[in-house]
Amino acid sequence: MARMKVLSKRHHAEPTEPERNKQKNEPVIREKVPGARGWRGRGGGAVALIPSVREYRGTTVQVCGLWPFSSGTSSPMIGVPIGRHEETQATVCCDPISWFQRARLISNPSAFILGKPGLGKSTLVRRMMLGLAGQGTNPLVLGDLKGEHVDLVRAAKGQVIALGRGRGYLNILDPGQAIEVAQLLEAKGHEDAATRVRADAHGRRLNMVIALITISRNQPPTDQEQTIVDRGLRWLDEHFEGIPVLGDLLKVIQSGPDELQQVALNRGDWALYQAETRALEATLLGLTGGGKLGEIFSRHTTNPMQRDRAVVFDVSSIDETETDLQAAVLLACWSYGFGTVNVANALADASLEPRRHYFVVLDELWRALRAGKGMVDRVDALTRLNRSVGVGQVMISHTMSDLLALPAEEDRMKARGFVERSGMVICGGLPASEMKLLAQAVPLSRQEQRKLIDWQSPPAWDSRGLDMEPPGRGKFLIKVGGRPGIPVQIGLTRVEAALNDTNKRWHDMPADAPLLAETAAVPTLTGDPA
Repeated sequence: MARMKVLSKRHHAEPTEPERNKQKNEPVIREKVPGARGWRGRGGGAVALIPSVREYRGTTVQVCGLWPFSSGTSSPMIGVPIGRHEETQATVCCDPISWFQRARLISNPSAFILGKPGLGKSTLVRRMMLGLAGQGTNPLVLGDLKGEHVDLVRAAKGQVIALGRGRGYLNILDPGQAIEVAQLLEAKGHEDAATRVRADAHGRRLNMVIALITISRNQPPTDQEQTIVDRGLRWLDEHFEGIPVLGDLLKVIQSGPDELQQVALNRGDWALYQAETRALEATLLGLTGGGKLGEIFSRHTTNPMQRDRAVVFDVSSIDETETDLQAAVLLACWSYGFGTVNVANALADASLEPRRHYFVVLDELWRALRAGKGMVDRVDALTRLNRSVGVGQVMISHTMSDLLALPAEEDRMKARGFVERSGMVICGGLPASEMKLLAQAVPLSRQEQRKLIDWQSPPAWDSRGLDMEPPGRGKFLIKVGGRPGIPVQIGLTRVEAALNDTNKRWHDMPADAPLLAETAAVPTLTGDPA
């Protein structure tokens, strides 16, 4: 009945003026209004070009009186300011720790950066390092293969640990600060925490010795050899005074105490024990006597790591052709660095020190993955435990093809998982051939793919010899899951520009270099000009 009443009222409604004119067959008079560009016709004043409105940026307190002519931006404002939005020019703040801990935008504090060389990947990471250091987070560069982060850490009054042939040594049997911290925890009544710290230090030393043996032999040691090394390290902890080195472990294995002979199953036969440990002694002798891995691990640590400041391990003196040595040094740096992080967490859990967060940088990841066996598994373990150990991390590589160029299929699958598990993926300029591989790990729209392809274009030709920047230098696309990407242009201050020059050796030209260049450009005529 209600519906019928409504229809009845609508049926008897009074007709409007246009309807009455239409019923009388009279023309409908419409009010004349100007178009989007003004009145058309002669003297109307229509414009051919609409000028763009100038935009101004300000805080909500400054522009509150301009309502409703102000609009907010969608770029995140939590984290390290890294640059401006490419389209709206709004400030973009981004770093994996702030987006995980404060903004809750990502599920784990990690980032993966992809981009062609020379487009500013390391510069972006250094901006994050500098901003996080100002917020109380300690950056840790556990293996700087090109020495790009040394100047920034030194300027921030951090610690630079140089490693290499004749530059510095890293004792893999050094428990670091674990023994002192374990004694402090026991004195404060935290026996369980002290036991865990000692066990972690022993496990890291054992894993490093096994890793060095694996790299030196190109194959892992046998189960019996691993057990002998384990008992040898425990024997040193009980009987050796001070901090042992690899040479001391070799002497213990050569002397053959009862504990080692029992695990060697020699049944009291000394000749059988020597035969069982012959290959192990030969490998350790090569590690202590300057084999292909040099003497970097055979002496006491020259510069112990500190846990209350930024730290970089400068391994740039190691040649790129020495892949085995690079692999060994990187593994040692990672083990040493995360051992220090574990000690800091144990002290914080016992309320003996304030809680510290660390930002771990794994630059030139493709080099580390190709350096030797065990590297992919080690990085895979780090990416899975970053939340539990209280560290944020960023991994840097050139392309997806670099990650998928590993010889073993299982390693390629693990390397692809680095990108898929990262909280955010930041892409610079990439070739078109990479789009298919990248889209399998990160959803990308066609517009975003076209933007990445345009950014990788080379700079324009300049006949005057000026330094023309590539169109994609300093431009990145921040992707978080299936959300639309945030295009950002990195901006540097004058102080940062001096710290981010990765082509220093190209600038150190001799004084007569311009003269030589001009002489080479002038053609030389010999003989009779006719």
